[in-house]
Amino acid sequence: MKKNVIYLSPHFPNNFRHFSVALKKSGARVLGIGDEPYHQLNSTLKSALTEYYKISDMHDYDELIRACGYFTHKYGKIDRLDSLNEYWLDTEAKLRDDFNICGLREKDMKNIKCKSAMKEVYRKAGLRVAKGKIIKTLKEAEKFIKGAGYPVVAKPDSGVGAANTYKINNAKELEKVFAEIPEDASYIMEEFISGDIYSFDGLADANSNAIYYTCHVFSQGVMETVNEDMHINYYSLIDIPIKLEKAGKKCLKAFNVKERFFHLEFFFTPKGEFVPLEVNIRPPGGFSIDMMNYGSNVDLFQAWADLIVNGKNELEYERKYHVLYAGRKEGIEYTNSHKDILKKYGEKISLHQELPLVFRNALGDYCYITKSDKFEEIEEMIGFIQSVSK
Repeated sequence: MKKNVIYLSPHFPNNFRHFSVALKKSGARVLGIGDEPYHQLNSTLKSALTEYYKISDMHDYDELIRACGYFTHKYGKIDRLDSLNEYWLDTEAKLRDDFNICGLREKDMKNIKCKSAMKEVYRKAGLRVAKGKIIKTLKEAEKFIKGAGYPVVAKPDSGVGAANTYKINNAKELEKVFAEIPEDASYIMEEFISGDIYSFDGLADANSNAIYYTCHVFSQGVMETVNEDMHINYYSLIDIPIKLEKAGKKCLKAFNVKERFFHLEFFFTPKGEFVPLEVNIRPPGGFSIDMMNYGSNVDLFQAWADLIVNGKNELEYERKYHVLYAGRKEGIEYTNSHKDILKKYGEKISLHQELPLVFRNALGDYCYITKSDKFEEIEEMIGFIQSVSK
């Protein structure tokens, strides 16, 4: 019997259409719900969908209930529901509760959405975390800083990406931030940890074991990228640091990650520690899944579909390449032109394209994804693509 899988917003981002294609190939009945007119959907996506239910507003929960009810009446019990997008995690959980669908429920949201709750899970797993506290008033912030010292970071306890996140270096900046933060907002303040940002990324099976995993190293955090309007680069490693692998696998068990993609962020400190920053129970953003596919010659879109539809939990792979994402932003004068980049690295470029406006702040206006089995060449590519004219 075919499994019924509802996919929310199957058209966004564009490369995620491959999930619907993979679901169909795995034998599922793919039922899309979205606010995009059907005639505007990509033709490949259309061919993968058994049926598409257009609603006027994805934030209208009653409309979503009606759409899911329609599919249940027509096709029977819904086996899975997902969007693989952090923005809809809460909505998905509510729908799974209301229709008794397998997967993350509302009771699971606190530990994977609230940064204060994440810290407790990390501690129970035996991992060191940055000192942090929920702050409601300026006096509470000043008291915390007296113990932690400047700089500190203030961010919504539950939030997506680096929106409304601040690095605070002194008392004047602290007062300015508190003038901007809404009184009813729940913010967490943390000590600032100096270090490089690494992520542990992959796909977990029903027993919280990683079917596939890799790691990415970032030029800087999303907070700095957004707040300072910088371009960003990040790349995968062929050899994963043992300490990171151990910490990442501990987190998979501690957060009970089952049949889900994961994107776990860590600080790598000058002392050689991997300190957890944040857990995300969804695929890493942008073109990261494509990058992982390029790096290991695998198809993680299909691996996920085979896992949730057919319970297939094995994937043979080898990390063969370092894969680089290098973004460029309009308004920055770069040394080398687009033509220069294509001429120099043409055969090494797996993908290059303009990015949707919604990704601009974090990922740039245009991106290049390249690969090489030599790390020195990755470093050279970063320098060539992102070199800025003086």
